[in-house]
Amino acid sequence: MNTIGQDFLELTKYPHLTESHKEQGVPCPPLEVPEPNAQLISLPAPESLNFSAVSVQAAINNRRSRRKFSSAPLGLAELTWLLWATQGVQEQLPHATLRTVPSAGARHPFETYLAVANVTGLKPGLYRYLALSHQLALLRANENIGRELAAACLNQKWIANAAASFIWVAVPYRTTWRYSERGWRYIFLDAGHICQNLYIACEAIGAGCCAVDAFDDDALNALLAVDGKEQIALYAAPVGYKI
Repeated sequence: MNTIGQDFLELTKYPHLTESHKEQGVPCPPLEVPEPNAQLISLPAPESLNFSAVSVQAAINNRRSRRKFSSAPLGLAELTWLLWATQGVQEQLPHATLRTVPSAGARHPFETYLAVANVTGLKPGLYRYLALSHQLALLRANENIGRELAAACLNQKWIANAAASFIWVAVPYRTTWRYSERGWRYIFLDAGHICQNLYIACEAIGAGCCAVDAFDDDALNALLAVDGKEQIALYAAPVGYKI
């Protein structure tokens, strides 16, 4: 009997794929989930951000998973840099976006949610990065967002001490529209590209992060108010300044 993982790999091999919706002529899905009723916050322009230079070699050599953070607030410019480094849109095409990270077919299936606990100029609460307009959407204010996220992540209490936590929500159809069942493989690969960029970008501002994939899926989806099917919480990474 095959394991679940073996079945996944087998059923996403090319001989098993059905015709994609793109091949069938179905219109491309939206490049971003709309957020029509949220309070929008403009972020500093990416070209205005200016931090002390850190070589790529140094950033890679110093990169570590860090679970202890300073109590200092993260600056809005620093948070903007991390958002830009992980999902910044460099060019918007009719049916795709070119960003600061690679993605299969430039589909970029992720939405970035933020559990903000200690960021200068932002209320504690749940936010989403609107990459196409380079804005933050305040979804709801919540003084306890860090503790609630830690609880959803199997009670990993250190998460509550982060200044902000990135949570990446996959919109699978954005990728499977083009690649059919094979797209599920690409979604998980894309998540790795994003989180590695966050690790490297943190080094440029004296911060650190730690990737988290140990969480109660249903609890985390509920915290973000996503359905776990068309939008799925897939990966997280708390961030804060190094001690």
